[in-house]
Amino acid sequence: MGIERARELRKRMSAPEVKLWNALRDLRSLGFHFRRQVPLGSYYADFACHARRLIVEVDGDTHGTDAAAAHDEHRGAFISGQGYRILRVANGDVMRNLDGVMTAILALLDQPPPSFPPHKGEGGLRGALDDILP
Repeated sequence: MGIERARELRKRMSAPEVKLWNALRDLRSLGFHFRRQVPLGSYYADFACHARRLIVEVDGDTHGTDAAAAHDEHRGAFISGQGYRILRVANGDVMRNLDGVMTAILALLDQPPPSFPPHKGEGGLRGALDDILP
């Protein structure tokens, strides 16, 4: 179920997400591999570099509802609790200043990933990643 939902989300990526995805794919030449629309527990991350434990989220400039903000807060807490760093970038920043966004991403990729023991058993992040990683 998670894989099918991730595929559907990939088909509906916004223009800023597509633009950032193309730039993130270019980082493969530097050894950084990102995946897009990655299921993490019951949430989906826009872009994930698992080796560096970095999630990049592309968001609208502001949330229209408290429910959307609360959802992002819960998702952020869950993902952080799994040992990932999260970088949130606004749609407008991606469209107007992609170079600046990529500079921020590269700065985080240059830092060592947080040390975090892998989860074992059901419900842990490791189980969720096993479904999508080769």
